[in-house]
Amino acid sequence: MVQMTSLSARAGVAAAYPPDMQVAALCWRKFGDRKEVLLITSRDTGRWIVPKGWPIEGLTPAQSALREAWEEAGVRADADKARPCGQFRYEKILKDDSGVLLTVLLYKVRLRAGDLADSFPEEGQRERLWVAAKKAAQMVEEAELQKILRTV
Repeated sequence: MVQMTSLSARAGVAAAYPPDMQVAALCWRKFGDRKEVLLITSRDTGRWIVPKGWPIEGLTPAQSALREAWEEAGVRADADKARPCGQFRYEKILKDDSGVLLTVLLYKVRLRAGDLADSFPEEGQRERLWVAAKKAAQMVEEAELQKILRTV
C-alpha cells in the first residue's frame, strides 16, 4: 500500500510555490478541421501524459510549463502565448515508493509549423504523439485532465 504524505510536510521550509504544485503545457495544433494535442510518455511508466514538472525558481508558472515542454518534448513556444486552462490532480509515486497528491496548473499553447524541435534534452527518453483531443482524453489516466481534453 502506498503511503500518502504531503510534500510540504516533508520539506518543512517555505517555497516560492506550493510544494504540492506542478505545472504543465497543453500543446495543441490545428490539423485539417480538428484540433490535436501533443502527448508524451512518462519516463518511469511509459504512460501518456502532457509535459509537466515542478515550477522553476525565477520563472513564472507559464514559463516553467514551457521550459518543461522544451526539455520533455522539444516544444519551442513563447510563454507569453500560454494561457491558463485549468488544473488537475494526480498521485506521484516517489523514489521511496510513497505517494503524494499533486495539483498541476495547466497552460494551453498553440503550436505552429517549426515549433517542435527534432533534438531536445530528453529526446530518446520519451515518445511524442499528436492525437485528436478526444482520443487524448482516452489515453491519459487523470480524470480531471480527461475532462479538460474533451473540451479542447
